[in-house]
Amino acid sequence: MKSKVIFTGLFSLLFLAGCQQNQTTTPTSTTTQTSETTVVSSTNKSEDSSTANSVTSSSEASSSQSTNPEIKVSVERAIELFQNKYPDAAVTSLELDSDWGSYFYKIEGVDDENEYSVRINANDEQLDAENPERLDRDEQNGQKKSEDALDVSNLISIEEAGKIAVEKVGGGTATDWDLDKELGTTYWDVKVKNGNQTTNVKINSQTGEILSTEIDD
Repeated sequence: MKSKVIFTGLFSLLFLAGCQQNQTTTPTSTTTQTSETTVVSSTNKSEDSSTANSVTSSSEASSSQSTNPEIKVSVERAIELFQNKYPDAAVTSLELDSDWGSYFYKIEGVDDENEYSVRINANDEQLDAENPERLDRDEQNGQKKSEDALDVSNLISIEEAGKIAVEKVGGGTATDWDLDKELGTTYWDVKVKNGNQTTNVKINSQTGEILSTEIDD
């Protein structure tokens, strides 16, 4: 009788030990699965981040390519270079074109006695000045200066003027910019080439308002 009781007790102890072992193993397996899920999630986030960075980089590259690489000197900077050389002169004419094979500004101006003309490389700011010319007697003492001086304050940029002109024409490329004055209004005259057609668009140089358009024959 005692033997049966001892045997039954031993069997119960072994049975309980086996159950406890099974219960301990289960959480370990669950923990492993959770860790694997976390790794996969992190990997997906990294891939998403890489994709977003790639899209941003492509967008930035596209934007930088839209700017004419030959024109690195702004119109404000070109005028500043002219005025640094001739502090008392007023700007009476400004052109930006590529007639010499690359883009140059040609700026003319006058003071009370002389007329000046310079050419500025639109890529590296190199300035070449012509010899000053003496004004006629009736143009001296500020006469020509007051009549022909352009308003160069608050100018819209050549990029903005070109964009306005191209949109007005309906497509094409802005190739030349002239700053001039008529009836007291300073304006940009922008040449736009669209296929075989060339159009000149006059734009108020301060407000961006289109003043007129003319198609070259």
